[in-house]
Amino acid sequence: MNDVTVTDRTVFLLAHTGRPAAVRSAELVVQGLLGAGIGVRALAEEAADLPLPPAVGLVGAAGPEAVEGCELLIVLGGDGTLLRGAEISRASGVPMLGVNLGRVGFLAEAERDDLDKVVDRVVTRSYEVEERMTLDVLVRTDGQVVHTDWALNEASVEKASRERMIEVVTEVDGRPVSGFGCDGVVCATPTGSTAYAFSAGGPVVWPEVEALLMVPISAHALFAKPLVTSPASVLAVEVQPRTSHGVLWCDGRRTYELPAGSRVEVRRGAVPVRLARLHHASFTDRLVAKFALPVAGWRGAPH
Repeated sequence: MNDVTVTDRTVFLLAHTGRPAAVRSAELVVQGLLGAGIGVRALAEEAADLPLPPAVGLVGAAGPEAVEGCELLIVLGGDGTLLRGAEISRASGVPMLGVNLGRVGFLAEAERDDLDKVVDRVVTRSYEVEERMTLDVLVRTDGQVVHTDWALNEASVEKASRERMIEVVTEVDGRPVSGFGCDGVVCATPTGSTAYAFSAGGPVVWPEVEALLMVPISAHALFAKPLVTSPASVLAVEVQPRTSHGVLWCDGRRTYELPAGSRVEVRRGAVPVRLARLHHASFTDRLVAKFALPVAGWRGAPH
């Protein structure tokens, strides 16, 4: 293992080593940064799969200590890798700059064809940092808190067995809204409105809007519409006592089993995730580009 190189400026690199595109991209990013006199740090477990020169400092664990002293966390990969990077970013406060090597990649700021631009912007510090709202999640059983977690995109309560629905009652700010059988319920941030909540039929919410979303999944009910609430609201999903158990998923990465009778509470997170931004393009343009929306024939407002 290499000793971590101490320089005036250091960037941490996290990559999806299972993607050939990530390996090639990592090589280009590392060469560009080192050539500009910026130190690069990476995980030792990824070193065997990445073409990293000896000048790259290697660390053993992917925790906040790994990025201590770094000004940026550059993440190369798809949505899963970006969410992995978000865990490190949130815990450390180091901004994350994502390069999309997957399909949609709403958390990413650049595409693989923009690597030269990414390196140049990092070298010249031509980027801005914005904070994205997160969720704090807790699980109660028999009134006692038995689990806590967090999410950047969403926390979802889902059925654990494919052949059975889960019976739930939803709640907003201490008042019941509706009960129904369903495949699950998604509680999301505006950032997560284009992720699982979108697939479940929820609305697209612009990131600068402060709000919480609650979106039922395949609910058997007359009223099971997506809800958009105040960011100060507390959302809750109660798994009914006489139903099959469920499972809590946070950002599709962390799970917790929910016995019948469990209660999941979701509120605005105390700690945001910091994202580095290279572009001033509107979210509308990003939405159109990511989903390849048909805008031919648009003429715009008259001047």
